Amino acid sequence: MITRIDLNADMGESFGPWPMGADSALLQVITSANIACGFHAGDPDVMAQAMAQAVENGVGIGAHPGLPDLQGFGRRRMQIAPSEARNMVAYQLGAAQAMARKADGHVRHLKLHGALANMAAEDATLAQACYEGALAVDPDIILMVISGTQQAFAARSLGARMAHEIFADRTYAEDGLLMDRRLNGAVIHDPDQVCARVLAMLQAGAIITAQGTHLPAQIDTICLHGDTPQSVTLAKALRRAIEGAGVMLRRFDGEYAS
Repeated sequence: MITRIDLNADMGESFGPWPMGADSALLQVITSANIACGFHAGDPDVMAQAMAQAVENGVGIGAHPGLPDLQGFGRRRMQIAPSEARNMVAYQLGAAQAMARKADGHVRHLKLHGALANMAAEDATLAQACYEGALAVDPDIILMVISGTQQAFAARSLGARMAHEIFADRTYAEDGLLMDRRLNGAVIHDPDQVCARVLAMLQAGAIITAQGTHLPAQIDTICLHGDTPQSVTLAKALRRAIEGAGVMLRRFDGEYAS
């Protein structure tokens, strides 16, 4: 059984007068926050508020760069060249760093969003380009990677600091990748189901697919999506279940890849 774990959530995804998620409430439950950088969601005011609240709650701040697609919330795939990926990630990380400093905090990790993350999970060349962009800005930043995917392979090849992530509210295909959101059952809404599957994965030290296959994996952090309507309920239930199982909840260290 894994004895220590981080709980992260994607947030800062409101835009102007359009609200998304319950950032203030989530930041009282989680230990790491992945804050949108303005391409797929978020804006300077939303970023500033999320950063300040993360600092206030002692939550680790992460940049959450995505594809430039506000209308599609960064969940529609695009064709991008490696050079575009490097610059796109570097640009968004720079924005996150500026807003974090303004809030007397700092960006300690980076996690790719949505379609960009899924593409990088399948394509090591794209993942490496994204991470090269981040490391050019901050060589010590922790790369939060989807455990067992090409993201992890690319980060390891770059010798970067890493934190391996699994998802509490998403189901896995047999290849260890996330199931397409458009498929029935791809997103899990039931708190009991979320808690049971996460504890099972922590117990096994493995990703458990929708078919029940166990894929051994390093697990440093668990993700909940902040745009899920019941995200706060899920987060509170999951935190209770994790701590009730004797697992310590705290921010990941981000070990250097070996």
